[in-house]
Amino acid sequence: MKQWLAEELLKIEAVSLSPNEPYTWTSGIKSPIYCDNRLTLSYPALRKAIARGLADMIRKKYPEADIVAGTATAGIAHAALAADMMELPMIYVRSSSKSHGKENRIEGEMQSGRKVVIVEDLISTGGSVVKVKDALLENGAEVLGTAAIFTYGLQKGEGQLHGAGMEWDTLTDYGTLIDTALHKNYLSQNEAERLHRWKQNPEDESWLQTDEASSS
Repeated sequence: MKQWLAEELLKIEAVSLSPNEPYTWTSGIKSPIYCDNRLTLSYPALRKAIARGLADMIRKKYPEADIVAGTATAGIAHAALAADMMELPMIYVRSSSKSHGKENRIEGEMQSGRKVVIVEDLISTGGSVVKVKDALLENGAEVLGTAAIFTYGLQKGEGQLHGAGMEWDTLTDYGTLIDTALHKNYLSQNEAERLHRWKQNPEDESWLQTDEASSS
C-alpha cells in the first residue's frame, strides 16, 4: 500500500517535487516538496482506496473507536468516507470556534466519553492534530490516535505528537515517496539525496546546494 499510494500521489501531482525551485511555506521554510491530498478526491478509485486504507487502519489499530473526527478542512472528506465504510458516526473539528450561532468548534454530535480517532490528510509539524486533540478532550472525548494519508516524518512533527501523547499511523510516508520517485525516474539520485538532507533539517538551507556547488 505504501509504495502503491506513493506512486499514485506522484502520478496525479498530489505530491509535487521541486528540489531546484523550492516552495516556501508560510513559516518561511523553503521546501522541495508540496503535498495537496485534496486532489485525490477527484479520482474515484483512488479516493475509495484511501478510504478503505484508513478504515482498515482504524479497525486494526483502534478497534474500540466509536466515532471518527476529521480535521478541518482537508481531513473532513476522508474522515466521512472512512466513517461511512465503517458505519460509524463522524464529526469534524474546526481550527477555531464559529463567531456566530452556537459558536461550535466541533460540528456533529459528540457525547462525553466517546472513543475518537482523528483523520488527517497530512502530518507535517503535528500542530493541527494536537490542537484537534485538545478540542476533543475539552469536550469529554477519549482520543485514541490519528490515522493520516501521508507524513513528512519531520523530527519536529513527531516530537510534538510524542509530547502530546499521541499515537499515529499513515498510509504512506516521505521516505517511501522519495524512494518511489527515484525508482520511477521522477528524481535523479542527486536530487533524491538532497531531499533526504532537507528532511533531516528543513531549516538548514544547505540542501539547496548541488553536489557540484558544494565541492567547488
